[in-house]
Order: sequence, then structure tokens, then C-alpha cells
Amino acid sequence: MNSSIGIFDSGVGGLSVWMEIDRLLPYESIVYYADNANCPYGEKTQTEVIEYSAKITQFLIDKGCKIIVIACNTATSQAIDYLRKTFDIPFVGIVPAVKQAAINSKTGVVAILATAGTLKSKKFNDTRKEFSGNAEIILVEAGELVDIVENGLQGTVQSGKVLSKYIDPLMKRHIDHLVLGCTHFPFLIEDIKTITGNSVILDDPAPAIAKRTKFILENENMTASPENKKQIEFFASGDIKPLKNLVENIAGIKSWMRFNDER
Repeated sequence: MNSSIGIFDSGVGGLSVWMEIDRLLPYESIVYYADNANCPYGEKTQTEVIEYSAKITQFLIDKGCKIIVIACNTATSQAIDYLRKTFDIPFVGIVPAVKQAAINSKTGVVAILATAGTLKSKKFNDTRKEFSGNAEIILVEAGELVDIVENGLQGTVQSGKVLSKYIDPLMKRHIDHLVLGCTHFPFLIEDIKTITGNSVILDDPAPAIAKRTKFILENENMTASPENKKQIEFFASGDIKPLKNLVENIAGIKSWMRFNDER
């Protein structure tokens, strides 16, 4: 019960999911792995993504994790089926919130920002076709935004210029929902809002992923007790500094946090 929740992403983006899980499950220990040496996954082949994901999964299992959250849209869409067949542990994946956006759209025009790896995957396209309803779905490949977040450029002129390149044409098409199809993108919400104002709803799947994780743990009687000696460990396959800086910026320095450079 008091074993850790494992979370992994290609970099710092999955911290948007970690924050929601930590908020919803305050007694749980967590092991977070950022594969920033291989980031971004969206530019990799499916074979490579599966290889990276399987290696990280084994690492998290060796750390004693009881459930693994794939906080990466590309890894979910390209590797989760393989992981579920290969490893005897519950997995929670993440997919862009197409259904939520399509149902709630008033203009009937919804845009999805995502990486190439997500947009070309069969799992994503099956989901899009099933849940898009009568809404017009505009797909926007925006892998460039991953580098903005990985390099800590949120709130800069460069971030604004790159976002405008993607979002300005969407505003002309009267979108009223913008689906954040990569876990890096919630860290750009404030920058996005400077362009969209209050006219566009930003759909972030992280809260739903946290709820799903909580449901599985409760259903399997695996939730940590309030007496659990909580510890959160962060690992990075590349430079740990970007991960450490972002964690400390959004959560502060807490006694139960540990940072480990795996290079």
C-alpha cells in the first residue's frame, strides 16, 4: 500500500500530471522519471519510444512502484499496449481531451496542440474519430513548444512569438476549445492566455489522469495510509537541473523530495 506511484515523461512536462496526483493523493510517495536525454519523444520512431518506455518501466518497477502513470501523450499512444502486455503492473495513460472539448464546444470548432508522435499514432486517431462528434477538429503539430518548456522559456518574448505562430490562425477560425495534447503545454497556459484571452477554454487532461490513478488505487486497495512516510524522488536521464528548477519553482523545497541525476 505504501509503495510509490511511478510517473514518467520524456522530460519536465509530466510534472503537470505529478502536481495533480500529488494534490489529489497527498499521502502517496512518488518516483518521477524524466527521460530528457531522449526528449522529445514526438520526433522518435515508435520502436524507439517503446524501447525507452520499457526501460523506464523496469526502472520504476525495480524502485518498487505499485502503479505507473505514463505522463506523456506520445509514449501512451505508441507504447502503452506493449507495456501492458509485457509488465504485470497497472498502467494509467494519457490522451488528449478530445471528447471533453467536442462535447462542450459552442462554436463547433476545436483545436488540438500536440507533437507529431501523438498526432500520427493509431491510438490517438481512433480516439479522435470516436469522440469528436460533430465538432470540427483542427490538428496542430507543435513539437517546438516542448523545447520552450524544457529550456525554461515560459513567459519570454520567444515563447510568445512561437505560440502566436500556432494560435493566431486558430483564433481566425473561431475555436472555443484548445486541447493541450502534450503534458509540457500546461506550463504555457499563461502565455497562451495572453493570446486567447477568455474566449478559448484550455483543456488539460492532467486532472482526469489523477482521478483515474486514484480510482485504480482505491479499487485495488493500494492507497497509502495517512501514516506513510511520504517521499518524492525525481530522476533524469540527462541534466537534472531543469527538472529540479521547475519542481522547486512550482512546489518549493520540501523535506521529502530527493533529486537524482542518472547520467
